[in-house]
Amino acid sequence: MGNWCAKTYVLEIPITSEPVPRGRPPSGKRHCPRASRRRRPPRHPRARWVRCCLCTERATGINYACKSVSKRKLARRADVGDVRREIAILQHLSGQPNVVEFKAAFEDADSVHIVMELCPGGELFDRIKAKGAYSERQASGVCGDIVTIVIVRDCHFMGVMHRNVQPENLLLASAAEDAPLKATDFGISVFIEQGNIYKDIVGAVYYVAPEVLHGNYGKEIDVWSVGVILYILLCGPPFWGETEKATLDAILGDQLDLSSTPWPSISESAKDLIRKMLNRDPQKRITAAQALEHPWLKGAAPDRPVDSALLSRMKQFKAMNKLKQIALKVIAENLSPEETKGLKQMFNNLDTDKSGTIEVEELKEGLRKLGSKISAEVQKLMEAVDVDRSGSIDCTEFLTAMMDKHKLENEEGLLRAFQYFDKDNNGYITRDELEQAMARYRIGEASIIQVLAEVDKDKDGRIDYEEFVEMIRKGSNT
Repeated sequence: MGNWCAKTYVLEIPITSEPVPRGRPPSGKRHCPRASRRRRPPRHPRARWVRCCLCTERATGINYACKSVSKRKLARRADVGDVRREIAILQHLSGQPNVVEFKAAFEDADSVHIVMELCPGGELFDRIKAKGAYSERQASGVCGDIVTIVIVRDCHFMGVMHRNVQPENLLLASAAEDAPLKATDFGISVFIEQGNIYKDIVGAVYYVAPEVLHGNYGKEIDVWSVGVILYILLCGPPFWGETEKATLDAILGDQLDLSSTPWPSISESAKDLIRKMLNRDPQKRITAAQALEHPWLKGAAPDRPVDSALLSRMKQFKAMNKLKQIALKVIAENLSPEETKGLKQMFNNLDTDKSGTIEVEELKEGLRKLGSKISAEVQKLMEAVDVDRSGSIDCTEFLTAMMDKHKLENEEGLLRAFQYFDKDNNGYITRDELEQAMARYRIGEASIIQVLAEVDKDKDGRIDYEEFVEMIRKGSNT
């Protein structure tokens, strides 16, 4: 992280959102015994150490949101790890269309500052509060959006469990009625690790899944939280108590009410989906993918093709010259396990037959699940990522193509990649050294000529370290 946020950004007005006063029903809400209970749930204890401000980039005048975490909160090693993980997850999710875009991270004597995309439309919570009544069609559209873009495509497929899905953490990109949702606040999110059971109790009171309170859970908790949001859209909080403890007790033991007003007027299909999303047994709970196939949501989710980070990063990799592709492979081979958690989970999601490689049909199916339009281009993208030309993509090749640009800021990794080519350590990559390196990958003369023409800026017939670094960082994955 850089040292001084103030050198690059001007911190301006706080971005705040007032809670709904206790007991006041949202304007226009249909009658429901729980309707008067809709208020902002208690915030996570860390919230008092965090503030969010509008900031302006000095060089461009562009406005961003800046989340500042007080260092008084970072007294323990685990607290520091939480902030580092949040930044790593934001970097990993770069390019996902419905996740707030990470810009930069800085620290000064008092705080750690995380600069992100600004979403002027505000929180989904405030949109729900202002709108009041939602028809089933409207609620279906919102729920379909959340399940599709936040849970299936932008989090779980990317190997991330959000752990704090709630309307406060879903932002609207603009004030428009049809503004896209953007997931934010990954402060307690984690990379999903195969076979790992999560035990720490986290999340907002109203939205927390029962298995979290038992200290034994997995990614199914995000589906529960979306089920709570759906219930709220149609009525109000499904589980309620006058105190935080009473609310948590209700989550663990109260019967789900789908019979009192307004439920008799709501379709059986909607109630069926809610029952399945709010099943207390996570093994029997409907998955996010299954929810999208439920008749009540079918057709409500966005049907427009999108370029997920998977597809866009593969396209960018295909456009790179061969020197850069091989250099990125060297960098990928030396990433730490911590740096590759999310990417390896993505690989596992695509490698459906667990063979250790991704075949073209597996890639097509993965892209289809992410809402991408499948075309003949997929075969060419596959061939580009398949650096060793084996006919399939192994894990290292996948990591190479999927690396986000933030992993290229590590000077040690860049130097290691340069030295892979600079065999005599004289500070230059010569034509002979290029030929030797590329021969291992059966890359011919035409590609070597292209590399030198593109990278050798001073036309001395060789590539120095500065030219190499400029090539690596130019136009890298978002």
